[in-house]
Amino acid sequence: MITIAPSILASDFLNLQTEIEAFDGNSNLWFHLDIMDGHYVPNLTFGQTVVKNISKVTSHKLDAHFMVNNPEDYISSFKDIGIYNFTFHWESVTHHDSLISEIKKHYPSVGIALNPGTDITVIPEYIFKEIDLILIMSVNPGFGGQSFIPSSLEKIKYLKSIKEKFNLNFQIQVDGGINDQNAPSLIKAGATNLVAGSYIFKNNSNEYPKKVESLRK
Repeated sequence: MITIAPSILASDFLNLQTEIEAFDGNSNLWFHLDIMDGHYVPNLTFGQTVVKNISKVTSHKLDAHFMVNNPEDYISSFKDIGIYNFTFHWESVTHHDSLISEIKKHYPSVGIALNPGTDITVIPEYIFKEIDLILIMSVNPGFGGQSFIPSSLEKIKYLKSIKEKFNLNFQIQVDGGINDQNAPSLIKAGATNLVAGSYIFKNNSNEYPKKVESLRK
């Protein structure tokens, strides 16, 4: 089943626990947490305290997307607060394989994010054998509410071919402008994990579960 990852950044932070508990009935669901440092991207979001509190009120997996300049500095401070997946940006790192190895020591899953302007072929094929997830940004990182960039589809198809070529099982996650209109084509191309913010959270909370399921059709 396709994993859906509601993006907490689009939720109502004044009622965060209620927002999170609205998804209790959904399965194969992660909570996507955009950690921004105000440097790698202009926006600044939340840190360890918020993530730790989220982990206390849900059994769904926490998926942390670090839009930061120095992801290695966050490994230790976030490691004991319930995060399942730690994703860093390929563009923010020089020694990718050593960082992947270090993250693996503390987190069940490690992912790489790629910006829309970065060619998918910059990632050496051997790296795909070391990771659990690759996140294709289908909007420019930093702000919600942007429109989906269609060229992202070709990156997804390329990743699917890599999985088949080497018999790999990493997740292909897509983030940005996801809705019920483009989700079917993303899944057909090979996506296995869809991040959705505005599409889900612009509705009343009692509609969240239905919006999640609509992305799987």
